[in-house]
Amino acid sequence: MNKLIHWEIPSIDLSKSTKFYAALFGWKMQSWSGDYALFEVEDGIGGGIAKVEKMPEPGIDVYIGVDDIPAVLAKVEALGGKVERPKTEIGGGMGFFAFFRDPCGCRIGLASKA
Repeated sequence: MNKLIHWEIPSIDLSKSTKFYAALFGWKMQSWSGDYALFEVEDGIGGGIAKVEKMPEPGIDVYIGVDDIPAVLAKVEALGGKVERPKTEIGGGMGFFAFFRDPCGCRIGLASKA
């Protein structure tokens, strides 16, 4: 069976991104090299943050499951990120989604049932 085992977030400023995601989601960060950091997600799939010269577009969309999208988006803004799309109904009883950009411009999705 194929399943997601690792994912990467591109960053033009590795230090800024690791601090942002550690504060936003409580992920544990570990420096792997000057250009790469690994993160652990409790009861989830960890990944890495890779230093890039320019933010790639388009990138892949990944979604972080959260309980309260508006609360997370408020925290995103407080930490220097930007809301790209507010909480939006998916339809068909599938829940809701939103997008934000981290302080370096990487787009991340949020998903919730309510």
